[in-house]
Amino acid sequence: MLTFVIRRLGAMIIVMLLVASLAFIIARVVPGDPAAVMLGDMATPADVDKLRSELGLNRPLAIQFVIFLRNILAGNLGRSIFFDQPVAQAMLDRAELTLLLTALAVSIAMAIGVPIGIVAAVQRGKVSDQALTAGAMLAASLPSFWIGLTLIQYLSVDLRWFPVAGYGPPGSSLLERLQYLILPSFALGIPSSALIMRFTRSSMLDVLGEDYIRTARAKGLAEDRGILKHALRNAAIPILTVIGLTITVLMGGAIVTETVFALPGVGKLIVQAVLYRDYPVIQGALLVVSGIYVLINLAIDLLYAVLDPRIRY
Repeated sequence: MLTFVIRRLGAMIIVMLLVASLAFIIARVVPGDPAAVMLGDMATPADVDKLRSELGLNRPLAIQFVIFLRNILAGNLGRSIFFDQPVAQAMLDRAELTLLLTALAVSIAMAIGVPIGIVAAVQRGKVSDQALTAGAMLAASLPSFWIGLTLIQYLSVDLRWFPVAGYGPPGSSLLERLQYLILPSFALGIPSSALIMRFTRSSMLDVLGEDYIRTARAKGLAEDRGILKHALRNAAIPILTVIGLTITVLMGGAIVTETVFALPGVGKLIVQAVLYRDYPVIQGALLVVSGIYVLINLAIDLLYAVLDPRIRY
């Protein structure tokens, strides 16, 4: 196991260096000049050139790339051009909201998707199975921004049950801030619950058809105990895989959802960075999100061995 973890961490470093290279290239491919965006339309070419020189943007790309890699290896993500603060600090200031939003959305997706997937598998071929499967296909086809706007219209504007947008006034408690994340969490979690439901149903169907489940039933094992204790445990590995992928997808989807609900999270920071051509923030955000993606995959691989002791690395 230790050898496997060390090997994966070594591969992770290589992946992150490749991601850093791609992030540098992608940031420069985006049309526009950060200096011109910061100074506005009234700036003269001399003003733009002066600011470019101060920001180091007039250096050759090769030198900028070497400086960028050197800073990354030193654990420095750079300094935001537009926000005038370290990129790591800018992301940390907004990380709480995005992490809470993603955690709530994943919890909602699991709470809806896993039980419905189990029920659909047990009721295979019946009207209830077809209705749940059709509902899952409908939920998967709905874009999160449309769900978010619909929830705002009916639950916030018409019924006034939830705040319309924002993340609470300054100094508000965590509980008060969580109220602002309920609707965005459902907007993110509902489409993902459909994917989890489909994988849970498929995986449970495979396990429920195994000989040991039929033998357990023949020996008088209670149906609910057989499903929850034996079938679900053995079907958990594919479900765990799709949940891990869902977390990374939801973090990406948070960019749109945070924009719809005017939430000052990492997603909104990335959108602003792209609009202002803030190269360091774009590069840093891509690196952090990719790092989280790699770590989640490593955690899933390690959980495989916990769920199934037969798995050895």
